[in-house]
Amino acid sequence: MKYIVTGSNGALGTDLVKELEKRNQDVLKGTRDNINIENRELVFKTITEYKPDVIIHPAAYTQVDMCENMEDYAMKINGYGTKNIVDAAKEVGAKVIYTSTDYVFDGTKPINEIYHVDDKTNPLSVYGKSKLLGEKITREYDKHFIVRTSWVYGKTGNNFVKTMLRLSETHDEVNVVDDQIGSPTYTVDLAKLLVDMSLTDKYGTYNATNKGYISWATFAEEIFGVFEKNTKVNRISTEEYLSKQTKTIAPRPLNSQLSTSELTENGFECLPFYLEALVRYKNELEPIKKENSNPKKLILK
Repeated sequence: MKYIVTGSNGALGTDLVKELEKRNQDVLKGTRDNINIENRELVFKTITEYKPDVIIHPAAYTQVDMCENMEDYAMKINGYGTKNIVDAAKEVGAKVIYTSTDYVFDGTKPINEIYHVDDKTNPLSVYGKSKLLGEKITREYDKHFIVRTSWVYGKTGNNFVKTMLRLSETHDEVNVVDDQIGSPTYTVDLAKLLVDMSLTDKYGTYNATNKGYISWATFAEEIFGVFEKNTKVNRISTEEYLSKQTKTIAPRPLNSQLSTSELTENGFECLPFYLEALVRYKNELEPIKKENSNPKKLILK
């Protein structure tokens, strides 16, 4: 089969390409040079010439806080950039796998409840609204998979795990929010699932995260434990965190617990437990360079 992976240089895109190459599939690495999703003409040229069987589309503008002040741009990339991909896919009959986010939900459900794929969406942030627009556009094409995920980290790019590890080298303690609950997701595991999906016609909307629901503070403690760091985690509320900010901070869903029941119902294997994934991440991650700095307290989410 022939694949195009948009955003192939990103965290998920990188692992998707590796997974496809491991399975001896033909893959075109989508970058701004050959499939800039803002450029409709270029998107159509590349897709109609390559004629992929599957387009996996993780490319997006993901700077959540920046989106609050750049709504037009976020909608252009995450919404109408996705339309360019979907419209071109229709021309060649390619399947489309669109990766979405827990941010399409408002997170106001009680903490003892979880979000199912057919629950009402109500994004609080511009980022969430732009990704929901991408969902709606993708859903207009019958050969689609929409996969919502959360708290993503991988070996490429910046993420919460790398931030915690970097800070552990220069800080004795960090303050991390404890009232936002969700599931960390390792890109290696997610990439495998997306490729598995691509080999089927079990179209629809799915949630996909590593197993286990935790807070950011608990995740930080798990990171320090797995990587054998001595940094202390002080648990704070989102309200406390926001009270100390001077820049625009996009609202986050407090409850990002996503049900993955649709995966098992359709014969897909759920992603492994988050802690097991974190241990594998440690074994695969390149050493992080230490930075010289004086230890100090830090507010972080």
